[in-house]
Amino acid sequence: MKKILPLVFLLVGSGAGVGAGIFLRPEPAAEAAEDTLENAGAEKAKPEKAKEKDPDNPPAEMEYVKLNNQFVVPIVKDQVVVALVVMALSIEVPEGNKDGVFKREPKLRDSFLQVLFDHANVGGFDGAFTEANNLALLRQALRDVAQKDLGVDVASDVLILEIARQDY
Repeated sequence: MKKILPLVFLLVGSGAGVGAGIFLRPEPAAEAAEDTLENAGAEKAKPEKAKEKDPDNPPAEMEYVKLNNQFVVPIVKDQVVVALVVMALSIEVPEGNKDGVFKREPKLRDSFLQVLFDHANVGGFDGAFTEANNLALLRQALRDVAQKDLGVDVASDVLILEIARQDY
């Protein structure tokens, strides 16, 4: 009996694995294409809220410009640095505008640091600083200064790639 039990477990486990593989396998390409066509037809029936696409002027492809160095923001309490926040940022721009961002990077870094220092001074990096609403406010402020420095047509968004806080 002790020799048969591992064999039974092996067969049951293999059967369960094969069954899970069959059950969870992806749809064949033909069925997926049909589903996509059906969903596209259903979406066309709904009123379109987004602006209409101009066939003569298609939207530009976007690229992401990662700024070279991280941003280090001190958190000050009672005139003592109690923590540091380190962030890496990237800017979403239309394709071909990467060089323009790098030419203006010193100005951008200065503007971003001012926003980050202001955010730190109002307590934005205290407590649950990675909460969605808190980061949305920070991202909006960063987007606003990026659009001011680069232009609304150039800087469409600012992405927070990394964020970390080190307490002392």
